[in-house]
Amino acid sequence: MRPYADSTLALLARGYAWAPALRRRHGNPPAVPTRLMGRPAVLLHGPEAVEFFYDERHVLRHGALPGPVLDTLFGRGAVHTLDGETHRVRKELFTTHLMTPDGVQSLGRLAREHWLRTADGLRGEDAVLFDEMAVALAGAVSEWSGVHRTLGGEVRQLAQDCVAMVDGFATPGPRHWKARRARSRQEDAHARAVDNVRRAPDASRPGRQSTVLEAVATHRDAGGDLLDPHTAAVELLNVLRPTVAITWFATFAAHALHRFPAVREALREDDGAYARAFAHEVRRCYPFVPFVGGLATRDLRFGAQDVPEGTLVLLDVAGHHHDPDLWPEPQRFDPRRFLGRDPGPGELIAQGGGSARTGHRCPGEDITVHLVATLAADLADLDFGVPEQDLRIPVTRMPTRPRSGMIVRIPARSMDRVPAH
Repeated sequence: MRPYADSTLALLARGYAWAPALRRRHGNPPAVPTRLMGRPAVLLHGPEAVEFFYDERHVLRHGALPGPVLDTLFGRGAVHTLDGETHRVRKELFTTHLMTPDGVQSLGRLAREHWLRTADGLRGEDAVLFDEMAVALAGAVSEWSGVHRTLGGEVRQLAQDCVAMVDGFATPGPRHWKARRARSRQEDAHARAVDNVRRAPDASRPGRQSTVLEAVATHRDAGGDLLDPHTAAVELLNVLRPTVAITWFATFAAHALHRFPAVREALREDDGAYARAFAHEVRRCYPFVPFVGGLATRDLRFGAQDVPEGTLVLLDVAGHHHDPDLWPEPQRFDPRRFLGRDPGPGELIAQGGGSARTGHRCPGEDITVHLVATLAADLADLDFGVPEQDLRIPVTRMPTRPRSGMIVRIPARSMDRVPAH
């Protein structure tokens, strides 16, 4: 691959608009060569690119994530950095506890309980939905995972730290250093929690029904060894942090309910199918992940583009979700796109592609969809008001959100009905 101009500064300046602009500049081909952070890279786009990218014969995650991302978002030694058999065995830890229908449903019930309790405490007031939803989700996932026994009254700190880890991974400066401090604080706390579990006399009793915390503490990797306390804490946070990160989608859901009143009415009359379709459309329409990356395993070719071994391979996620060749009227928010069906593995890639059990698709995707659907239905029933504020969603900020954080005014009166979703 011949030298190309480095795009790092352009990426930082343009955010989610960077990949579409780069492709337009080259005539919108399925593969565009560039450079990022001084290393050769290629940006891939389209359904064939999704299949190519998530084939481990082509692209591996190990060594692809830069240190600043590991030190903020995922953590050193996380499952996201593994491949092959090591990845499969580590991922079983998550699929066993996150992908069961009972697990998804129980976390959904807790999230709803925590959010409705939070909303009741805010009646008659203006509140920043983003901030309050983060605390509600942190409370729900800490209780669901068994971590709440070790947190005491520090749920709000957990919420703030998990938000900081996501908010600061893609930017230099104060947000990034805040994210590093947050990760260090939470890794230390959860490493101590893992040690406490391992010292408990019945921690390894056969047949014992374990919490997520206990499962992480007793998990053995492909070599048969327990995870060291730091890595165990990293993986525990890879349950807690993504659940709190659903705050972004829940806030976008409220934004959509405000912008499209007909959608709010449809949710109020829904039996559950529309809410799930709504959750999918929120994940498609609103920007969260701009792209994902890996390294070429060997000298490859994608279409007409050579991809030498070691090249940084980027998959254009945001562009994929707004491609008019894949989505009729892609800028239109329309949950009916997904009514009565779930998207295919290469269709909606907000949380990865391929198989959730054996590939690099996020094992918590079912939880995300279920929680967004559940919380959106509750928000629709809540009949919240929206005071005057700046609701613009800047594409130059990664990850983005409404500038105001989505200020809502929760009615002082009781809800007309308790939603049955």
